[in-house]
Amino acid sequence: MHDSERKEQTEYESKQATQRAVRRRFLRQQTAFQAVFALACIAILSVATCQVIRFIKSRETKPVVEEVPIPQKIVLFPPEYDVQLLSVNAYSRPGEPLERVNGVVVHYTANPGTTAQQNRDYFEGLSLSQETYASSHFVIGLEGELIQCIPSSEIAYASNERNEDTIAIECCIPDETGKFTEATYQTLVHLTAWLMGNFDLEIDDVIRHYDVTGKNCPKYFVEYPSAWITFQSDVCNYIETYGTVETEGTEIGLPNEGESSTINAN
Repeated sequence: MHDSERKEQTEYESKQATQRAVRRRFLRQQTAFQAVFALACIAILSVATCQVIRFIKSRETKPVVEEVPIPQKIVLFPPEYDVQLLSVNAYSRPGEPLERVNGVVVHYTANPGTTAQQNRDYFEGLSLSQETYASSHFVIGLEGELIQCIPSSEIAYASNERNEDTIAIECCIPDETGKFTEATYQTLVHLTAWLMGNFDLEIDDVIRHYDVTGKNCPKYFVEYPSAWITFQSDVCNYIETYGTVETEGTEIGLPNEGESSTINAN
């Protein structure tokens, strides 16, 4: 055999050996992968089986208990308040029906030092001055006194586009900070808690005028959001402390719609 033929033979045998080695390595890798895959499948199947068995046993040993809703508490009676309804007029008491109540809107008077009576009389005077459209269902004074100006069955001119589905509360202030006196604050908490039960509202249904239009009203609750959160918490705590579990036949002290009288809290 010539040298060239011998060299070709050697190269051919070397290639064959290399190919056989590659095939053997591939077969080993394939076998290892299949083994790992099989073990993984077995592990997954085992875990799934255990979970199914555990679920079946839990259903056999533990009775299904239906969640019982927590009874809703309501405040039955309002704070003492005086009913001084405005005369029906186009500027402060249009006499339009409030067909539904979806919320309560808290305001401040923006007139430091003025009383509930003065603000109520201002609303009444708009029928003559005709300078603007304004009113509120309730006004709370510096001493905590409370006056109802508009029946709860009618709209007030207080909360812009939310006039048609909310009750408005105006709060008097002693100074430019807009912070309520303690007496005003406590009446507001009580009144809000009572209105929530009266109209089946949640605490999120109690809002600021600011939340409707972005107006800085009530000023202190807008500039100090933490104070607003505290107020909401105080209302909830009031309901929890002084509220009664609502049952069939529970009667709430509804707002007095008469022209002039005083309601005393029981």
